[in-house]
Amino acid sequence: MKYVIAVSGGVDSVVLLDMFAKSNDDLVVAHFDHGIRADSHLDAQFVKSLAEKYGLPFETRRENLGPDASEDVARKHRYKFLREVAGKYGAKLVTAHHSDDVIETIAINLKRGTGWRGLAVLDSDVLRPLSHMTKYEIIEYARKHKLPWREDSTNASDKYLRNRIRRLSINMDIDKKRQLLALWSTGKDLKKMIDEEVRALVGSGPDYSRYFFIHVPDAVALEVLRHVINAKLTRPQLVKLLHAIKTAGNGSKYHAGGGINTSFTTRNFTVELIK
Repeated sequence: MKYVIAVSGGVDSVVLLDMFAKSNDDLVVAHFDHGIRADSHLDAQFVKSLAEKYGLPFETRRENLGPDASEDVARKHRYKFLREVAGKYGAKLVTAHHSDDVIETIAINLKRGTGWRGLAVLDSDVLRPLSHMTKYEIIEYARKHKLPWREDSTNASDKYLRNRIRRLSINMDIDKKRQLLALWSTGKDLKKMIDEEVRALVGSGPDYSRYFFIHVPDAVALEVLRHVINAKLTRPQLVKLLHAIKTAGNGSKYHAGGGINTSFTTRNFTVELIK
């Protein structure tokens, strides 16, 4: 199996790369330079030197997102690039998320009101082998093995919600952190079970049964619809789409917004994502 290792230059990804390089030589080092900081090109140069040190292929892309770019925008562009690299090499994407990152992501998602879905965070197509390690353990590994890394100055900025959450989580009791990680594991299992039940009830897509959505309470139908569509539709958009599912005639079409087009037969509806 070939792996694409996402390396920012920070201590987490430097440790990840070192661990993988010691046990696997079928690796590609990938670095996304977002252009948010004026000196971000130095991170790219540093990561390139790491790839050369380990004798590994290096893929990079620079985009000038600018200092006002949000965390979400930066993440979207970064993962788009990383998945393109993984596709190019037919490889599995590996990132350096550790247990503290998981806790921060849960806190952010719950703060945004995602409900139980906030516990089932992180994309399932990405490997995260450091998710059992704490930040402290990662830094200890780097020091023990005398690994160099770079510090991102934006990590100290209160502009970003994750940084504010991180400062709060530093003082969190270790038992509370363990409880959150246990909830995360439960959330992953819950999402898997829901996926299986939804497929059994309405189909696996892109064709879905209208019968289910017509005959269950709207609150249930909307939650399942949000799950199967897997796109960022607002609640009003979902409500209108559900109405169309219940009332649209055979052969009709409906544009739900968010790049979602639907077409209807008497029994089913088909979802098409327009990119």
